Amino acid sequence: MNKPLTDNDRLNLKQAIGSDNLAEDEASRTFFSQDIWAKGKTAEYVFSPRTTKELSEAVRITARENRPLNPRGGGMSYTKGFVPSKDGTGILDLSRMNEILEINVDDMYVTVQAGVTWQKLYEALKPHGVRTPFWGPLSGSRSTIGGGLSNNNAFFGAGTFGTSTQSVTSLTVVLADGSIVKTGTGGNKGGKPFYRHYGPDLTGLFLGDAGALAYKAEISLRLIKTPPAEGFASFEFDGRDDWCRAQVEMGRLGLACELFGFDPNLQAVRMKRASLTADVKSLTNVITKQKGGLLKGLKEGAKVAVAGRKYMDKVAYSAHFMVEGHSTAEVEAKIATLKQIAKDRGGNEIENSIPKIMRANPFGPLNNILGPKGERWVPIHGIVPMGDGEACLKEIDALFSAMKPELDAHEITTGYLLTTLSTNGFLIEPVFIWPEEIWAIHEDTVEPGVLKRIKRFEKNPDATRLVKRARQNILDIFSKYGAAHFQIGRTYPYLKNREEAARKLLENIKSTIDPNRTINSGALGLD
Repeated sequence: MNKPLTDNDRLNLKQAIGSDNLAEDEASRTFFSQDIWAKGKTAEYVFSPRTTKELSEAVRITARENRPLNPRGGGMSYTKGFVPSKDGTGILDLSRMNEILEINVDDMYVTVQAGVTWQKLYEALKPHGVRTPFWGPLSGSRSTIGGGLSNNNAFFGAGTFGTSTQSVTSLTVVLADGSIVKTGTGGNKGGKPFYRHYGPDLTGLFLGDAGALAYKAEISLRLIKTPPAEGFASFEFDGRDDWCRAQVEMGRLGLACELFGFDPNLQAVRMKRASLTADVKSLTNVITKQKGGLLKGLKEGAKVAVAGRKYMDKVAYSAHFMVEGHSTAEVEAKIATLKQIAKDRGGNEIENSIPKIMRANPFGPLNNILGPKGERWVPIHGIVPMGDGEACLKEIDALFSAMKPELDAHEITTGYLLTTLSTNGFLIEPVFIWPEEIWAIHEDTVEPGVLKRIKRFEKNPDATRLVKRARQNILDIFSKYGAAHFQIGRTYPYLKNREEAARKLLENIKSTIDPNRTINSGALGLD
């Protein structure tokens, strides 16, 4: 049994971070102990530092009695990423560490605190004409950069530049004993955090670690000039295999900054989700944010308005891509190449409203963490080699078909999203939507107007158990293909699937920098 906070520890923590930033009330402890998918053991306390110094001192205080401490960013995990697995666990809430510390356009890097959201960073960089190569997940209005680098991210910029971790140059982390470590050239005496690869890549050690090796405090990422030209295209496919093959072939070229596809089920769900109000806002942003000026914006907005949503009613499988470049000619050449691949695979071009709207509204409200009627929603995913994408997807489809009678009996809807990661990663993300009660985290995340309209479902443990079993079956398929995973948390079989020597090396690293297993205990399978 871990020791609770003593009065002296409590006093020291309040002195370190401010008396208002230590929470021990039941509502706070309950809220911070759940993610979108699961509830953990109720946290003992929650504290919220503002600076690296405060973080270091608070960690030093909690470490005295070897108390477990789990870091939490935006809370968008669906893999038990930060939920306590041990009694007496504290939650490190990083939401107050949300300052952009330096924008250095001369040296082309930016440094932020770990609690900054991807949306805040993107908007802060926009007036400078720069951005990070990877610039955010779809949940970027709430997801933090520190959480994203602990778990890795896909989407905006990933088709060309790879995942979020590939844009990092340097980190400042706090170890289990409270000591502060800087990596990359940021670790040079008097050095700037502009470059990652100087000696052994210590930066990489703390990326994708599920928050299990250190607490991220400050992050530096490289910058690029924001490309001035962009273009969009969308295609429909009658069959799954051609739909998948086309995206694989396009992905290998790395021409599309974002490339993604929806199966018919997920497509139907997405069309039901948005409201008329959301449509109007999206259209306004298409007009005002279109590169090329107001006239082009009005033309593109008119196309979206005329198309409406009806054009998607008869679409089976859809694929969408966004392309950017330094000139209109460059973009048009890339678009032409990708369109030809889609056509060669039997694709028919359709209105490109979806990628156009997504680019104009990259970080919308996260109402999609619920189904269109207020159902629960949870994904699972795997990243497989490009050449294995079609075969892996076929097996998952066969699993869904075999389980269809059970799934239908419990009113569970399934679907999947496909997307690419640079030229070598193919991400398959099956999703589940089912009638089940919602929790405090859903109430806190979804817009109030949406919450007023949804149906409130009762507890549905039988359906949720079936979702859990189906998720595990999908994980077993991914394991056959040696898949990688983001936000490993306490769900993906990372340690279990390591070769023996690699597993021992990781265990030794954990034992060296966190000998008492207090940092996010249980994440990565390390307990």
